[in-house]
Amino acid sequence: TSITSAKIQVNGVHLHYQQTGEGSHAVLLLPGMLGSGQTDFGPQLKSMNKQLFTIVAWDPRGYGQSIPPSRDFPPDFFERDAKDAVDLMQALKFKKFSLLGWSDGGITALIAAAKYPTLIHKLVVWGANASVTQEDVRIYNGIRDVSKWSEKVKKPLEEMYGHKYFAQTCEAWVDGISRFAEKSDGNICQQLLPDIKCPTFIIHGEKDPLVPQAHAEYIHKHIKGSR
Repeated sequence: TSITSAKIQVNGVHLHYQQTGEGSHAVLLLPGMLGSGQTDFGPQLKSMNKQLFTIVAWDPRGYGQSIPPSRDFPPDFFERDAKDAVDLMQALKFKKFSLLGWSDGGITALIAAAKYPTLIHKLVVWGANASVTQEDVRIYNGIRDVSKWSEKVKKPLEEMYGHKYFAQTCEAWVDGISRFAEKSDGNICQQLLPDIKCPTFIIHGEKDPLVPQAHAEYIHKHIKGSR
């Protein structure tokens, strides 16, 4: 089945999404920092089972083709993304759906699953964290300057955004996510994890250069019955 690409107005912004498959199980794919449905989930859009699943990949506001507006990082940007994501799926007339989120999209998915439990069927997250430590801030500052990124990672994002928007948005992201570390517990969504009731699968790469493994272990420990 082909992949359709469209925009729909949600919460005052025009969100871009791609959709494919005709299965009864709806799944939303949530990209990471600076990512879009196409850059982060090209292989899944192509290869996931189209008979079992209806697959939607979205570009959060300010990312991918969901510009304008330009991306910003107010203190509640993860909650805003979670509401946008859920409202997008409801605007597309899905009554219940699963979430597959990676990195920032994983954090967004955790918040959505906790806050909208009746809408979320199952949850898979990878490379996600529920808090920000001083060590994390040090790691984030290491990626602040995009000119130091590897060509492989940098090229698709530069092609999508142009150098200026890409560089400025990355810096703004580092500042935005580092602000969580100013709280005593560095909390992003730790208090919400016990509210997640749907079946949850946590994946983590042992060599993840951006998210230390302790974050995945914390999430697993605080979501009852997660694997």
